[in-house]
Amino acid sequence: MIVRWGLESLQGVLDELSLKRPLMITTARWRELELPVQRRFDRVKPHAEVSGVRDALALVGDADALLAVGGGSALDTAKAVSSESGLPIVSVPTTYSGAEWSPSFGVRDAARGVKGGGTGARLEGIVYEPQLTLGLPPFETAGTALNALAHCAEALYTRGHNPDGDEHALDGARLISTWLPEVLERGDDPEARRGLLEGAMHAGAALRVGMGVGHAMAQALGGRYGLPHGAMNAVCLPEALRFNREVAAEEIERLGGAMNAGPPIERVSELAALACPTRLRDFEVPRQDLESIAEAAAARAPAKANPRPAPPEEIEKLLEAVW
Repeated sequence: MIVRWGLESLQGVLDELSLKRPLMITTARWRELELPVQRRFDRVKPHAEVSGVRDALALVGDADALLAVGGGSALDTAKAVSSESGLPIVSVPTTYSGAEWSPSFGVRDAARGVKGGGTGARLEGIVYEPQLTLGLPPFETAGTALNALAHCAEALYTRGHNPDGDEHALDGARLISTWLPEVLERGDDPEARRGLLEGAMHAGAALRVGMGVGHAMAQALGGRYGLPHGAMNAVCLPEALRFNREVAAEEIERLGGAMNAGPPIERVSELAALACPTRLRDFEVPRQDLESIAEAAAARAPAKANPRPAPPEEIEKLLEAVW
């Protein structure tokens, strides 16, 4: 993977990969961004909805690459197109989701209220530009940063964890804990934004080892109601850590040591509450749906990779605790 900092390095990355005709996949927000591309698809839908993926795939034509610009929805749309077309992706992330590091992706079927997934995207390059995050509102900033922090936390104890992933997870947790409060206080501070983006970069690298039940719940909730993935991670992560504490106490303590701010679960809860509601009822999730959401979450791969068995009845208790 080629990783560069500064938007001015994008052309060099494309040249290094011998890519001449990239199709840009993005949202309306970035449709006018000056980039070395001729063709643009700017109708990405939230949660990478299936219809948006189909529309983007129809525009591939003779493109020799995909340039994904935006947050997790844009990156997941590009990854879904890549898996179908075989085209390589260069990503320019504008939030803190970390999706640019994982070949896996989620796509939502809005009609069915289900978020499916896939893998096989060809990830070739990433360009980070902190200036593109300066206008990100507090809710999206905090939510996507908590998604990144969840990648760090769960990478430490998921069944696929390894020393390299641990190192990235701890570096990411340290930077996110340090810089998220600063960014929320001074959203136009380039230094703070860069520090948080560096944390998200490490969190994305940690994501490659896998996820746990916290992500499974967030994915099930997002698929059912179209709720922001980052905010759902902010709601679910503290309770997922409590659930796993009896089998991953050492790993959770290491997370706390990296964040250097008191008991780890309390620190995660504190960060989650900085700019996001922390109860499912605040997002109008019906309490009577928790049983079926738990069943959907238990069937997802992250729940199956959790270090402690997470059957539907246990996940329902976690959902009740955050409702």
